[in-house]
Amino acid sequence: MTDTSKALHEVPVTTLKHVGDALAAKLAKIGIHNLQDLLFHLPLRYQDRTRITPIGNAQLGMDAVLVGTVTSTDVAMGKRRSLVCKIRDGSGTITLRFFHFSTAQRNGLKQGATVRCFGEPRRGAHGLEIYHPEYRVLNDDNPEPIEDTLTPIYPATEGLTQARLRGLSLQALSFLDNREALQEWLPEAVRQPFNLWNLTDAVRFLHQPPPNADVYQIMEGCHPAQQRLAFEELLAHHLSLQQIRQRVRRQQGLPLHGTGKLVDKFLANLPFTLTGAQQRVAEEIRNDLASDAPMLRLVQGDVGSGKTVVAALAALLAVESSSQAALMAPTEILAEQHYNNFHNWLKPLGITVAWLTGKTKGKKREQQLELIRSGDAQVVVGTHALFQDDVVFHHLALAIIDEQHRFGVHQRLALREKGRNIGAMPHQLIMTATPIPRTLAMSAYADLDLSVIDELPPGRTPVNTIVMGDDRRPQVVERVRIACIDGRQAYWVCTLIEESEALQCQAAEVTAEELRKALPELSIGLIHGRMKPTEKAEVMAAFKEGHSHLLVATTVIEVGVDVPNASLMIIENPERLGLAQLHQLRGRVGRGSIASHCVLMYHPPLSQHGKERLQVMRDSSDGFVIAEKDLELRGPGEVLGTRQTGLVQFRVADLERDKLLLEDIKGAAAQLLREAPTHAQPLIDRWLPHGDRFADA
Repeated sequence: MTDTSKALHEVPVTTLKHVGDALAAKLAKIGIHNLQDLLFHLPLRYQDRTRITPIGNAQLGMDAVLVGTVTSTDVAMGKRRSLVCKIRDGSGTITLRFFHFSTAQRNGLKQGATVRCFGEPRRGAHGLEIYHPEYRVLNDDNPEPIEDTLTPIYPATEGLTQARLRGLSLQALSFLDNREALQEWLPEAVRQPFNLWNLTDAVRFLHQPPPNADVYQIMEGCHPAQQRLAFEELLAHHLSLQQIRQRVRRQQGLPLHGTGKLVDKFLANLPFTLTGAQQRVAEEIRNDLASDAPMLRLVQGDVGSGKTVVAALAALLAVESSSQAALMAPTEILAEQHYNNFHNWLKPLGITVAWLTGKTKGKKREQQLELIRSGDAQVVVGTHALFQDDVVFHHLALAIIDEQHRFGVHQRLALREKGRNIGAMPHQLIMTATPIPRTLAMSAYADLDLSVIDELPPGRTPVNTIVMGDDRRPQVVERVRIACIDGRQAYWVCTLIEESEALQCQAAEVTAEELRKALPELSIGLIHGRMKPTEKAEVMAAFKEGHSHLLVATTVIEVGVDVPNASLMIIENPERLGLAQLHQLRGRVGRGSIASHCVLMYHPPLSQHGKERLQVMRDSSDGFVIAEKDLELRGPGEVLGTRQTGLVQFRVADLERDKLLLEDIKGAAAQLLREAPTHAQPLIDRWLPHGDRFADA
C-alpha cells in the first residue's frame, strides 16, 4: 500500500491499482495527473441506485433499480437482431433488450436466474423495456449489497468508462482516511465567518452523497459542499490576479506628468464639450500616468460614450512627456477609424500619427517603421501588426488596447514588451465598448483598475428596436426604400452561423445583389472582411459622405463606424449573435438627432431561449443590463471570449450562480494573506496549475 502520509497532490495516479502508462495518458487528457486532481474531478450528476423499485412501479423515463426472476430469454430477429430477456417480480414484468450481446451473456441470463438491473424504462411493443441495462446475476449464497450512496456520473473521455472512473475515485477516497492527506489551506478563522465545510468532508460528500442528500440542491450547484469548493476556487483565482497586479506594480513605470499645453489646445479645438463622465475618467488616467508604478486601467463605456477622446487625452500626456503612445485595435476597420480620428485631432497640434497593419507593405511599411523607430511619429495606431518583430519603438511609454477581449493575453504582453528599452514598464490603458457585468469585472479583471464612462453625450437618441420574422422581408425592404428616399441612410447586416469568413462575405454579396434588384433607385454599397483596405475605405467614405443610401455589410461594422445620418439598421439572423454583439451593431445607428430604428429579422421558428434573448434587446438599450443578461444566458466564457483571454475555466465555481460569493472573496483574501500568507501560493497551485502562464499579463 502506498504511503498515505503524502499530500495527495504529490501522489501520481500511477500509484493506484491497474493504472499503467496508457490509462495515465487518458487521465492526463482530462487534466488528472495526481490524486488531488482525481478527487477534484467532480461528478456532473448522480443516479439513485440506493433503493429497489417494484417492477410494477417502474415509470417511463425514470432510472430505477429493479430485481426480478428471468422468465424467458430469446434472440429476436427483427430489423436488428437482439437478445430479449423478460424478468418479473410479484408486481409485474419488464423486458431487458440487448442489441450487442455474447453467447456467454445469453447463457448467464437463463430461466430462473435472479437479476438486479439498472436503467431507464422505455415504451416497447409489449410494455416497458430497458435497452442495455447495467445488470448483475445474483448468487443466493453471496447476495450483492445494494449501494448505500448516490452513484456519481463523471465527465469522461474516450477510453474512460464510468465504471473505471468510479473505481479510481473510490481508491483515491480511501486516502482521505488520513485527514491530513488533502491539505486544508483555509484556516478555521477564514472558514468560520462564511460557515464553510471542512474540505475533506466536502470532497467525500460530492463523490458519495448519502441517499437522503438533496439532489435538487446538488444539481443546482448550491449544496454547502459545492459552495465550499466554489469559494476556494474563486479565492484562488482572486489571489492569482492580485499577484499579477502586485508583480506589475513592483515594476518601474515612467511618470508622465505632461505640460498641459497640448491637452488644452486639443480640448479647445474639439467641436463639443466633454461629458462629466469623460472628465472624471480622464482625471483618473492622468493620476495613474503621473505615478512611477505602471498603470493598468480598464475603461468601460457603452457604445458612443466617447472612449476614443479619453484615449487621445492619455496619448497627449505621453507626447507632452517626450514619449510615444501606441493604440492597438482588433480589426482594420476599427484601427482605421481610430487613425482617422487621431490624425484629424492631432495633426493641427503638430503631432505625427503613424499607421501600421498587416496589409501595410513595401515602401509604405518601411516609411512607417522608420517614423516609429526614430520617434518622429509620437502616436502609432494599428492592428496586431504593431507587435511584430521588425517594429521598434523609439520611446513607448503608453500602450492603449481597444476591445481587449479580442486579443490574447500574449498579444497584450507582446505590445508592452516593445517599451522595455526605455528602462521602465509602459503604462497600459485598456478600453472596451462591451459592457462587462460587475460579477465578471470583479473576477476576470481583478488585476485592473476600473473606470466606467456611464454617461452618453447630449443629443443621442434612443434606438427603437423591432423583432420580426424574415417571412416579412418584403415589408422590411419597403421600409428601407422609404427611409432612404426621405434622405436617411441604412445598414443591412448579414450574419451566418458558420465561422467561415468566405461564406459570410458570399452571403453579403448575394444580399447586396438581391437588394440592388429590389431597390434600383438606391445606391447600395457593400463591405466585408475580404475586401482590400483601399476598397473598404472608398465604400465607407461614400457612405459617410452620403453618396450611398444603403450599406450591406458583415459584422465587420460592429465597432468603429460613425455615420450620424444612418438611422435604420436591419440585422439578419440576430439569433445567431451574442447580445453584446447585437448591442454593438445597434450602436451604429442613433448617433445623430434623428429617430432611429433597428430591425432584428430572425428566421422562424425561434426557440424559447432565442425569444428571450431578442426580447432583452427590445426592452433595453442599457449595455450593462444587456451584458448581465448575456452572462446569464450564455455564460462567462462566451461573453468574454474565453479562448482568447486565457480566462480561467472554472471547475466548480460559476460566476453567475456564485456571484454572491464574490463579495466575500475580497475580505477572505485579505484575511488569508494576513493570517496565513504561506497558504496563498499552494491554494493558487491547486486550482490554477498553469496560472503562471498569465502571471505577467
